Amino acid sequence: MNNTANCYIENESKSRWKFLLSELKPKGKIFTWFNIITVPVILVGLVLIVIRFWKGIGAVTNLTQEVPWGLWIGFDVVTGVAFAGGAYVITFMVYILNMQKYHSIVRVTVLNGFLAYVFYAGALLLDLGRPWNVINPIIGNGFGTSSVLFLVAWHFLLYMIAQLIEFSPAIAEWLGAKRARQILSGMTLAAVIFGITLSTLHQSGLGALYLMAKDKIHPLWYSEFIPIMFFVSSIFAGLSMVIFEGSITHKVFSDQISDKHHHGHKSILHGLAKVCTGAMFAYFFLQILVFVHGKRWEYLNTPMGYWYLTEMLGFVLFPMLLFYYSYRRNNVTLIRVAAIITMLGIIINRLNVTVIGFRWDAIQHYYPSWMEIVVTMAVIFTEIWIFRWVINRLPVLRESPSWVNETK
Repeated sequence: MNNTANCYIENESKSRWKFLLSELKPKGKIFTWFNIITVPVILVGLVLIVIRFWKGIGAVTNLTQEVPWGLWIGFDVVTGVAFAGGAYVITFMVYILNMQKYHSIVRVTVLNGFLAYVFYAGALLLDLGRPWNVINPIIGNGFGTSSVLFLVAWHFLLYMIAQLIEFSPAIAEWLGAKRARQILSGMTLAAVIFGITLSTLHQSGLGALYLMAKDKIHPLWYSEFIPIMFFVSSIFAGLSMVIFEGSITHKVFSDQISDKHHHGHKSILHGLAKVCTGAMFAYFFLQILVFVHGKRWEYLNTPMGYWYLTEMLGFVLFPMLLFYYSYRRNNVTLIRVAAIITMLGIIINRLNVTVIGFRWDAIQHYYPSWMEIVVTMAVIFTEIWIFRWVINRLPVLRESPSWVNETK
């Protein structure tokens, strides 16, 4: 009896390894335009990363002691985390508000958010002059437990774990682990509640980091309400990314999506446009209050003032009205256009706070080197490659295996 059981376990283990090895093989066409463009960028990025760790951060960046945070923090981390905000918004709508219409996009949104956090948290290692000290904010060494960095570090770490638990039922379904899937599925709601709490805190926590830079950030972008602005803007930033990324995946991976979800896609975009309209109105109204309260009228008739008006009118008010109009007219094309403009506005806003408006009155201004830009593109392209690999193998867009309903 024992020999039979041992043989069964051994055969099961061998078949599992064969399955995993087979899943590593590429699926679909190899020579596509996306692959041809991204592979050289990723390879060059890897070489630059090696040079960065070999010769130091100054070998590939234009960062200085005066400007220690540049593109890798301003875009990879601060902007990227805002775009990942769609995960906590969608899970809140589905699991807390019970808006089941959006249930079909929960997994792909959580996957996108999880990968964004993993890659952008990993990008922090590139930006640290001494990357081995990354553990310090987590343990409070040299900062203390009252530091904003301590708060943000723990939020990042715990939120990534929460998102992994939220997505883990899909991994269990892929591996055929029925018992594990049942246990992990029972943990989903608790992970969602925990994750939403963490996400709302660290979205604002990233803004709180810049409260300590009052004398360095241009007055048009600095206020004591930066944490609130970062949090509110993460709502429509994340949902705009969901609209943008969802529209692409809906077309590229259309063969994995059921007819029911195909027909419901436009309705989902329509509902997200409504939420974006409300969130952007709240953000724009808060920005007006902050501007009037701060009495910053004298800065408007300056080059930075014109840039501020461009951001607020062209990339907040205009896409907000476009979202509202497209929602009223049920125009999906305009919804997608509004999402792209909104995403550009978020990039501009975050870079205004972290790069453009930071040390704005300095004699020498920081500009990212071409190597910083290539590494950033390499990080983004690598994330897309892994996202595509997961989508092609795990039940993210397609329906779960039939045995899932049997084990409920």
